[in-house]
Amino acid sequence: MLHHIELWVPDLARACDEWGWLLGRLGYLPYQEWAAGRSWRLGPTYLVVEQSPAMSSGTHDRMRPGLNHLAFHAGSPAHVDELAEAAPAHGWSPLFAERYPHAGGPQHHAAYLANSDGFEVELVAD
Repeated sequence: MLHHIELWVPDLARACDEWGWLLGRLGYLPYQEWAAGRSWRLGPTYLVVEQSPAMSSGTHDRMRPGLNHLAFHAGSPAHVDELAEAAPAHGWSPLFAERYPHAGGPQHHAAYLANSDGFEVELVAD
């Protein structure tokens, strides 16, 4: 089982707004808070956003080696649709919109979103 994920972000306040909205809608609860970071937890797993002074770049590129995206269980197809519709108001842009909700294949109902920092999420319906 996954213990935690830590994402380094260039703007902590913006990341807290964007990730906090999404994670809250997925059932995660605020977990930890410190000057350079925040975390949200669901069960034993938590996700951290941190604005570290050790970052070597100010941008994330999901197309380079490293993290491409995070995929989350997002409940019913109707809930995925609600999240996809509300996401742009919270800093998330749709990816593959012309193929929504089956960009992952005809039997796969999911929303693909990217935030202001270029992190991609896949919200998968049960």
